[in-house]
Amino acid sequence: MSNKAYEYARELIARRSVTPDDAGCQDWLAARLAPLGFHIEKIISGGVTNLWARRGSAAPVVCFAGHTDVVPTGPLERWSYDPFMPTLSDDCLYGRGAADMKGSIAAFLAAVEDFLMTDPNPAGSIAWLITSDEEGPAVDGTVKVVERLAARGERLDYCIVGEPTCAEEFGDTIKNGRRGSLHGRLRVKGVQGHIAYPHLAKNPIHLAAPAIAELAATEWDQGNEYFPPTTWQISNIRGGTGATNVIPGEVDIAFNFRFATASTVEGLQARVHAILERHDLDYELEWELGAKPFLTPRGRLVEALSEAIQDTVGLTPTLSTTGGTSDGRFIADISTEVVEFGPVNKTIHKIDECVGVDELVNLTAIYRRTLEGLLRV
Repeated sequence: MSNKAYEYARELIARRSVTPDDAGCQDWLAARLAPLGFHIEKIISGGVTNLWARRGSAAPVVCFAGHTDVVPTGPLERWSYDPFMPTLSDDCLYGRGAADMKGSIAAFLAAVEDFLMTDPNPAGSIAWLITSDEEGPAVDGTVKVVERLAARGERLDYCIVGEPTCAEEFGDTIKNGRRGSLHGRLRVKGVQGHIAYPHLAKNPIHLAAPAIAELAATEWDQGNEYFPPTTWQISNIRGGTGATNVIPGEVDIAFNFRFATASTVEGLQARVHAILERHDLDYELEWELGAKPFLTPRGRLVEALSEAIQDTVGLTPTLSTTGGTSDGRFIADISTEVVEFGPVNKTIHKIDECVGVDELVNLTAIYRRTLEGLLRV
């Protein structure tokens, strides 16, 4: 099995690509893809650099997707090693982005090189979708590439996002979907007054409390085979003037739904409004859709990736839709099947982030075997 991924990961980690700065990672990658026959397209939006690369014109199209940007390091003095000076210790490669997700990008590249060496004319196309705006607002990154591809009618058949998905042991988890995220900002109005004269005021916190209790107790759905039930949680409540003798005139409540494909945005919104109106509240409510849910049921991509994992490390991966959002939510608009698979996620965004050298070797083998399963005649 190839160990090129280790060297490639070192090259990428050494570039200080704190979001949204790409720091030359994509140019480095493009310089290695072009000699392999990939057509390189740089897509810049809002100062964010994105890379779209494709080799071949036939279907099916297998895409590797990921991000070159990393989160800030935090206090440098708490790191055992310089976070942008890749360091090998105890068979682990340390550095910011080692697991999330420069290690996966390195393994993508090593896998594609190995595959094309033995299969120079695969039965389909290989593509890359790489952004430097995943760890930040994610408004000028993958979504912009997807919009451009959709506008010119380009679609993907299979996409593997290299997010670190494994929970306890490398190979234990494939993410085959993610929950949606729906934000609400609720303002309940009352009448401000002196706290000693409550009959002359209307306390919006008291008025909202029964509705909050009902919202918190509501079963929104029961989930399904792949998703847990939808959840509703308050993230912030703000009311009052700061004084202890004033009944506030209004209260602001921020809340969030993490919702499955068992519910719809419109359905959740309608049920919230019905509860608020049943409690006869004077309110304003603004909605923001952070992410739509997406799901890839068991099919050719899941099976090909699962078989590659079993053949490489001897584990049968669990399918999971837990965790936060990912760029898979955008790619699902133009790809028939989207999954995520990458290293163990225990150190991501932490001090002393690292990835096992054996993980990089095995990732390379798994990605290559998945390509063989999808593109070999």
